[in-house]
Amino acid sequence: MPAAAPAPRSPRSARRREERGGGPVSAWVGFVVFLVLLLFAVQTLTNLYAASVVTAVGFDAARQVAGAGAGPGSVVAAEDQARRSLGRFADRVTFDWSATDGETVVLRVQAANRSVLLPALARPVAFDRIDRTIRVRVERFR
Repeated sequence: MPAAAPAPRSPRSARRREERGGGPVSAWVGFVVFLVLLLFAVQTLTNLYAASVVTAVGFDAARQVAGAGAGPGSVVAAEDQARRSLGRFADRVTFDWSATDGETVVLRVQAANRSVLLPALARPVAFDRIDRTIRVRVERFR
């Protein structure tokens, strides 16, 4: 009896053999890329929120000092109010009132922001520091 000829392979069965084992590798690569993008998005949103809160609290403090005539007692009261508004984040914020004169109140607010990224990715992104300078003019009635 002659040898049986091999059954013709359909394109579908040939494709199945060529792609065997390709799913898990590409799934893991896709998952890692998705995770990195997700962490970057979370870090960006965290930084934007922290920067807007620090800027708003700093502006309110500078406006309060300018409204009180820029006296030394008003600086202490405004900084205490700002720290209460920041809550636990106030431990990572510094206020520099060094350039307050009679005409302008200048406040430099610096904050250390937390990172959710891996340390290797956090350095190049540079979302770890917030530095704002706020200037408010002191207005007086004439």
